[in-house]
Parts: sequence; structure tokens; C-alpha cells
Amino acid sequence: MVQVNLKKDRPDDETLTKLVLGPTGNLRAPTLRAGKTLLVGFHEETYQEVLT
Repeated sequence: MVQVNLKKDRPDDETLTKLVLGPTGNLRAPTLRAGKTLLVGFHEETYQEVLT
């Protein structure tokens, strides 16, 4: 699991692109926006934390 805080420690565009895009060039699935949080990929504990 990788967490990125775009306000405090924004990675360069190339690094950010590698984190959110899969090998086909599309967003990794699943992708979910919850308020100002963007979840890319699946990590059960993180989903539970953000959605409860």
C-alpha cells in the first residue's frame, strides 16, 4: 500500500502517473473518490477505514 499526500509531499507527475495507471494505461481498478480522498486499487483495511 502506498499513501500520497498531495498537499504536503506531492510526487512529480511521472511518479504519480505510475502509481495510478495500470499496465494498459487505464486507471487501476477499483478507483473510488470519497470526499477529497482518492483510492486507487484495493486494500480492504483502507476501504474500511475511509468508508466507515
